Amino acid sequence: MTSKSSLHADFSRLNNRRILVLICLFVALLISLWLDLLAGPAGLTAQQVFEGLIDPSSLNLRHSIILWDVRIPDALIAVVVGAALGLSGIEMQTILDNPIASPFTLGISSAAILGASIAIILSPVIPFLPSQALTPVLALVGACASAALVLFVVRISSGNRETVILFGVALVFLCEAISFGFYLIADAEALYQIAFWAMGSLTKAGWIEVAIVSAVFCLVFPFSLRQVWLLTLIRGSEEHARSTGVNVAKLRIWVIARSSLLAAFAVCFVGTISFIGLVGPHIARLLLGEDHRMLLPGSALCGALILSIASFLSKILLPGTVVPVGVLTAIIGVPLFLSLLLQNHRRTR
Repeated sequence: MTSKSSLHADFSRLNNRRILVLICLFVALLISLWLDLLAGPAGLTAQQVFEGLIDPSSLNLRHSIILWDVRIPDALIAVVVGAALGLSGIEMQTILDNPIASPFTLGISSAAILGASIAIILSPVIPFLPSQALTPVLALVGACASAALVLFVVRISSGNRETVILFGVALVFLCEAISFGFYLIADAEALYQIAFWAMGSLTKAGWIEVAIVSAVFCLVFPFSLRQVWLLTLIRGSEEHARSTGVNVAKLRIWVIARSSLLAAFAVCFVGTISFIGLVGPHIARLLLGEDHRMLLPGSALCGALILSIASFLSKILLPGTVVPVGVLTAIIGVPLFLSLLLQNHRRTR
């Protein structure tokens, strides 16, 4: 009895510590969101922003438009896109048992860039469709098409992990090669737009984009939570999961389908956001362990926090210029990823 009580007490303490970590991540996200709302050249003070959030009529028309039509959508799209990529990344890494699995390595981001590039090049010859709508639509089509191809490979390979990862890498190179071919026929203006979109930008997202990505995340997240025990089980051992009656191949199809859907809607509006879906889950795993009840929301919070911080930094690093957020996430993500690799190497020695 004493041993059982001790184990129960240890588990309770561990669980409470993980809950505390989630609370700290959430508080850090709120702080980052607030700093992001304050950043910008308009001269809005913290008091004006606070009063404008409570009562928009307290601001003059110019400041009200800046706060409600520019800063708030920009800050919120960073949070929801980061959360979507973080959740997508952790599910892909778990179900494929591969630490480098992410929306980027499976070709979804590269296919979105290809779709956006086609839209930007074709927009002058399709005058009846505005480029503001055409670009995200074709980016979404490209991302969904690549996701469908990945799912097809999952199905015909009976969910073989190595086959899926290798196909994803091949898809990345294929999409990039086709994109480079389109660059040869693009004019200077189109090339600039493609480069800016490919580096990732939150500045063109509005309330509609925030609502769409948020709706997709809220649709997918409950399905992810329903399978936390299966994901935890398969993380421990795929063979053990099969021995308990889990249909691993079918589970892999469903997880990759919803992860790909999240990633497709996340990148179609803001472009390529590097490393969020890769590094966010690793940070969450270091903080929370392998219990997916905590790991899934933790990964979403880590992704949202990293992208929110990058959004804030993109507005203050170069006065008068908004740095493409994808550049910052790569600069932040590479050192983090290398440090995670070194820590993992030390643990396995």
